[in-house]
Amino acid sequence: MTFAPPNHSRTLDPQPGMPAWIRGARSDSLEDVAFSSGAALSQLHLVLGCEDVPQALLRDRLALRAAEACVAFSGRPERAAELRDAVHLLRPGDLPGPAGEMYLAWRRAVERPVSVKALARALPHVEASLIASWLDAGRGPPVTRVAMVLEAVWAEAPRADVPALVLADAALAQALGWTHVVPLVAAGLTRADLRKRGEELRMACHRALLASAAEALRLSADLSRRVAHLKAVAPRLRARGAGEAVEMFLIRDAVAPAALPLPDRAARRLCDRLVELGAVRELTGRDTFRLYGV
Repeated sequence: MTFAPPNHSRTLDPQPGMPAWIRGARSDSLEDVAFSSGAALSQLHLVLGCEDVPQALLRDRLALRAAEACVAFSGRPERAAELRDAVHLLRPGDLPGPAGEMYLAWRRAVERPVSVKALARALPHVEASLIASWLDAGRGPPVTRVAMVLEAVWAEAPRADVPALVLADAALAQALGWTHVVPLVAAGLTRADLRKRGEELRMACHRALLASAAEALRLSADLSRRVAHLKAVAPRLRARGAGEAVEMFLIRDAVAPAALPLPDRAARRLCDRLVELGAVRELTGRDTFRLYGV
């Protein structure tokens, strides 16, 4: 199964949803599950070619889901809120901690087009030659490649779950002609799946991609609506630097006021104004150290 690269000049309906016959697929047959996951990836492929979908923002939010899954696999307690704090409230000289490092790896993995160099930047503790070797281990149809890359990494580095899962998504992107890593594999797997090999692992990957593609479609529709509203209210913002600030919200899962290109007080006022306009949400529920996102 191969797809042509997405044509980002197309304007498609970004809210097609997952057909019921795909969502409701239940089978113990590898052939049937493979057919369903292929259909789900085909639906997602169309959305990734739609210019109305905020692609960078979608990838960044999926990176958070993938990081949350990896943190859970490691037995750590941090979830999405703590991961956002660990990365977006990081001050110069601070260390993000183990969970924050996982999140940073995923964020860096989705930022740049897929390449060994970009993946080495995301996984600084893994040699580029090893990344290239593991990616080359994948052969055959896309999901088979995913499983083969996972097995190749775990054979040499049994505890390297984050590199294995990042490279699995990179192999999927390369197989499907996607320009960037789209985090799908990790969030759909269970901890028990990480111990599977051979046909059992391929079955787990198909099921993971079926579930994650459905979630990515739902998320893309939600983000498309929210981004359209943000763009609609943007002309009403009068603060200097507001345009650059809006651009940051269009590509980042979460933004701290301190990260915006405005003085501190002006940045906080802008965020409050965007919340008032229903264009962004305050994500923490706190009175201080707040984070905002579409």
